Amino acid sequence: MRYYGGCDSGSTYTKCVIIDENGKMVADVTLRSRINAVLSCQDSLEQAVAMVSDLDKPEDLAYLVGTGYGRNKVPFADENISEISCHAMGVHVVAPEVKAIIDIGGQDVKGIAVDTDGTVKNFAMNDKCAAGTGRFFEAMARAFEMELDEFSKLSLSAKNVIPITSQCTVFAESEVISLVGEGKAMDEIAAGIELSVAKRCFVMSKKAGATDHITLTGGCAKNDGLKAAIEQVLRLKVVELPIDPQLIGALGAAEFARQKGMAAGK
Repeated sequence: MRYYGGCDSGSTYTKCVIIDENGKMVADVTLRSRINAVLSCQDSLEQAVAMVSDLDKPEDLAYLVGTGYGRNKVPFADENISEISCHAMGVHVVAPEVKAIIDIGGQDVKGIAVDTDGTVKNFAMNDKCAAGTGRFFEAMARAFEMELDEFSKLSLSAKNVIPITSQCTVFAESEVISLVGEGKAMDEIAAGIELSVAKRCFVMSKKAGATDHITLTGGCAKNDGLKAAIEQVLRLKVVELPIDPQLIGALGAAEFARQKGMAAGK
């Protein structure tokens, strides 16, 4: 049996997926990214390889594709492919009926339209500001003195919404701290935060060609409050993916590795 790998070197997390020659996922690893992207990728690859009895080291992979923020830093990679293409391919593999994606990463937000073969039809990206990204949500959770998982569910209990007017992450964090200090309901402040991010996704969804449904990828796709806000603002059904949405880029990279490796006889 031959095995193929995808390593997604993100700004916040590094993910690795290994699939076999039939496309079945046999290993996955998610690690907090270190300052040194090479070491982060090496750690994730070694841990993933250790989960497959037929493999001893990353070099044993028949083909490896690097993707993400640090895709050029993935050791032993046969090729590097953009995370936009890999997210499209990853969604195509697990949910081929879905043709529109909003990928919310650690430092940017992307809207991606997927073609019938899993390639990218169109895309738009907001990488000028951290508002609405994973870093933004980490800052908001910090302002609430909560873990990110706890914060992501907080808005679901809100009966009202307290709007957040600041678009900048730094100013929004200060605004939230002030509101909390005034004794405002924390779930209603959280609802305002989720709503503000959902509104920023509106243009991305249009660029992705979304009509009646869309899916979310990246770590922020696990934010239940954000999913609810996006469905409310965009009036689209958010399709749940059958695997961890944070792994989609790495899975897409692994599938590219499988296709390219098999075409080359590897």
